[in-house]
Amino acid sequence: MNVAEINTVNYGSTGKIMLGIQSVAKENGIPVVSYYALGKENKEKNDLKRIGTVFQNKLNSRLAHVTGMMGCFSVFPTLELIRELKKNNTELIHLHNIHVSFLNYPLFFRFIKKNDIKVVWTLHDCWTFTGHCPHFTYPKCEKWMSGCHDCPRYREYPVTSLDNSKFMYSLKKKTFTGVKNMTLVTPSAWLKELAEKSFMGEYPIRVINNGIDTGVFRPSESDFREKYGIGNKFMILGVAFDWGDKKGLDVFLELEKRLDKEKFSIVLVGTGEKTDALLPEGIISIHKTENAGELAGIYTAADVFLNPTREEVLGLVNIEANACGTPVIMFRTGGSPECISEKTGIVVDVDDVNAVEKCIRELEGKNKFLAEDCIARAKNFEMSAKYSEYIELYKQILL
Repeated sequence: MNVAEINTVNYGSTGKIMLGIQSVAKENGIPVVSYYALGKENKEKNDLKRIGTVFQNKLNSRLAHVTGMMGCFSVFPTLELIRELKKNNTELIHLHNIHVSFLNYPLFFRFIKKNDIKVVWTLHDCWTFTGHCPHFTYPKCEKWMSGCHDCPRYREYPVTSLDNSKFMYSLKKKTFTGVKNMTLVTPSAWLKELAEKSFMGEYPIRVINNGIDTGVFRPSESDFREKYGIGNKFMILGVAFDWGDKKGLDVFLELEKRLDKEKFSIVLVGTGEKTDALLPEGIISIHKTENAGELAGIYTAADVFLNPTREEVLGLVNIEANACGTPVIMFRTGGSPECISEKTGIVVDVDDVNAVEKCIRELEGKNKFLAEDCIARAKNFEMSAKYSEYIELYKQILL
C-alpha cells in the first residue's frame, strides 16, 4: 500500500493536515510520500519532496498569472512527479490544494485515468469546481453551478491579471471528471452539499472534519486580562489572520461604538499595521501570538468568542475557543454552525449586528453556557482522531 499526498505547501493549515495524516499513516504501517511545491526544503527527509524547482515554480506561476490559465504550464515538473510516482508503485494519490500552477492538470489527470490510479481528494475550499475562486459566498456568486465567466474575484487569490474563468471552468470540468476511482472528502457537510451540486457530484463524497490539538487548546491560565487592563470587563474576542469585511471586521467596529467601554472590552488577534489604522482606541489589537499555547490562554480569558466571518468552510477558531471553555457567537455562514451545539454557542443571521449585540448583552448579564459543555463539544474534533479517519478511508479503498 503506497500512498502519495500532494499539496501546494508543506506549511500552514493544509500543509499541517497533509503531514499529520502522513505521520498517522506511518504509525499504521502505511508508507506515504508527501509532495509540495512551496515551502522550506528538508533534504534529509526522503518522504517529503518538492515538486519542481524554485525557479520552475516561479516561472510557471508567472505564466499563469499573466494568462489566467492556471494548471496549463509546469509540464516538466509534472512529468518528473509522474516518473517518481511510477517508480514508487504508487497505488493511491491523496490530493489536497493544487491551486497555484505547479501541476499541469490535463497531463497529471491523464496519467491518473490511464493507469487507473485511485484518488482521494480533500476539498479544503470550493476552488475545484469553480473557474477561479476558492470562495464565492461573500460576493454571492452562483455562476459555478452552470459555468463561470466574468469572475468578480480573478484579481484575488490565486491572483491573475486576466479573467480566464470561462476557459478554466471548462478545463477543470473536462479534466477533473471521469476518474474511475476517486473519493472526495470535505471538512464540512456544507461544502459536501455544494460539491454534490457541482460537476464533481459524480464522485462519492464523505465528510471528515478538520481537527485541533485538544492537548494544546484547553483551559489555560494567563495574565492576559491584567496585562491589557481588561480586569472584570466582559471580554469579546475575535481571531483571524486576514482581517477585513470578509472576516467581519466591520462588525467589531460597529460593536465598539455601541457597547459601554466601562463594561465591555473587544480584543482582536491576528491584526497588522493596516488593520490597526482602522481600529479605534477602544479595541485591543494583538498582531500575533508566540505560540498556540499563548493563544489558548487568550481564548480562555475571553467571555465570548465572536466569529462574524462571511466565508468559512468549517472554522477551526470556533472549535479552538470551545476547547478552551469559551462559548461562541457566529454568523450562519458556510460550515461554521457545524462547529458548535446549542450548549456551546449561538448562530445568528449573516450581517445581523443587532442580534449579535443582543446576544452579547444577554451573556454579559448571565452566561448560560458551561465551560464543561464547550470542552466536551470540542473533543469531537480531536486532530489525531480525524487523521485516523483518513487512514481508515485509505484501507477501505486499497484493501
